[in-house]
Amino acid sequence: MSYLALADGTVWPGESVGAGGHALGEAVFTTGMSGYQEAVTDPSFEDQLVCFTAPMVGNYGVAEERSESARTHARAVLMREARGPEWTDWLRERGVVALTGIDTRSLVLHLRDAGSAPGIAVASDLPVEEAVELAGRQPSMLGCALVEEVSTDEPYVFAAEGRVRIAVADYGVKNSVLRRLAKAGAAVTVYPHDTDADELAGHDGVLLSPGPGDPEPLEAQTDIVRELLGRTHVLGICLGHQLIARATGHETYKLPFGHRGANHPVHERLTGRVLVTSQNHGFAVQASEAAEVSHVSLYDGTVEGLDLPFLRARSLQFHPEAGPGPHDAWPLLEAWVEEVANA
Repeated sequence: MSYLALADGTVWPGESVGAGGHALGEAVFTTGMSGYQEAVTDPSFEDQLVCFTAPMVGNYGVAEERSESARTHARAVLMREARGPEWTDWLRERGVVALTGIDTRSLVLHLRDAGSAPGIAVASDLPVEEAVELAGRQPSMLGCALVEEVSTDEPYVFAAEGRVRIAVADYGVKNSVLRRLAKAGAAVTVYPHDTDADELAGHDGVLLSPGPGDPEPLEAQTDIVRELLGRTHVLGICLGHQLIARATGHETYKLPFGHRGANHPVHERLTGRVLVTSQNHGFAVQASEAAEVSHVSLYDGTVEGLDLPFLRARSLQFHPEAGPGPHDAWPLLEAWVEEVANA
């Protein structure tokens, strides 16, 4: 017996193609048509049950170089049609509960109406009533700090040589971010999430990485960012953007069902261009007319970027590394490294 059950009692039957047992987490959906392996290994999906809106998943296999981290982070994978066996074997070997045959259209419409919800993916004989009760006991993602679970424990050098020295504060960094920095000519060292501002400020620039969870309870990390601003060049991506926002007086809040996928339109205020972007977050920076707002979501008006030249800082809610996703925002990461090098 295999199914997804949400805390509100709704159930979607399916068929297990991954690991046995059950997985608890927040049920969310992503609209990317590709990049399923990248999504499952993205630390920003920590503690989540990921529903793919793409009708077929796994049709081009797997490759280790596509993984965004050393392990899987999604608790479960929910699909309309899983193709394998390479993909489904890969999930099973890594202990990921995976269900195919799910009515993903119905599930996504439910999550859009009711919001992302605590759920349980079951690939065992666990009774539905007991599963719903377990789902209902889960804490909300609101107020949930997860960076400690995904950050490195010790500093490490990703790229030893480069024209600028970049420190990466690891809140759940993706491999594609590190690769893009190195390709742009940066020497890259990755630091734990709680590294102090003095250590980070000793570099030519600091990248505040993406990561999972709610930024509001990350008070210590926000204080570090506040102390860091103005001392060196800083770029925040995703959660890093939210921490810069909170450190400079902006508010964050939980989105009803998040921004997850590779087709999110963002207005770039300076040029008037609309960027089609890759995104993966459940929290956002409250809409604002402040002068420092550089990018705005065309879905809901939330702040997608900040430019703070007096603090030598800027930030992006979307993913310029596009791992995977459209390449509209690709130049932004390289442009920041160039800016640091020229300074």
